[in-house]
Amino acid sequence: QVQLVESGGGFVEPGGSLRLSCTASGSIPSRNAMGWYFQAPGKERELVASTFSHGGTTYADSVKGRFTISRDNAKTTVILQMNSLAPEDAGVYYCNLRAFVGLTEWWGQGTQVTVSS
Repeated sequence: QVQLVESGGGFVEPGGSLRLSCTASGSIPSRNAMGWYFQAPGKERELVASTFSHGGTTYADSVKGRFTISRDNAKTTVILQMNSLAPEDAGVYYCNLRAFVGLTEWWGQGTQVTVSS
C-alpha cells in the first residue's frame, strides 16, 4: 500500500501564490507518475501537473507558465508551486500516484485552495 500526505492549501487573493506538497510512503512502485489533480465544485477531477519517475513533466494548458511541479531526489515528495492564482483555480487539489505497471493508483485526501478577494 501507498500513503499520500498532502499539505499547503489555504486562502489566497487573486494573483497570489501557494505551494502544495505531497509525500508518499509505503510500497512505492519504482516506475510511476506522481502529480496533482484539481476538482472544482460540481465538476470532474482533472489533471493539473504530473512528474514521472524516469524524468519529465506534464501540465494542463490552463496552468502552463503559472504552476511548476517538482520532485525531490528521493522521488517521494512532489511540490506544486502555484503562482498568479485566479478564482478559477479554486477548488480541491488531490495528490495522485499511479504505477506504470498494472496502473494501480492512490489518492491523497485532498487540500482546499480558495482564491478570493
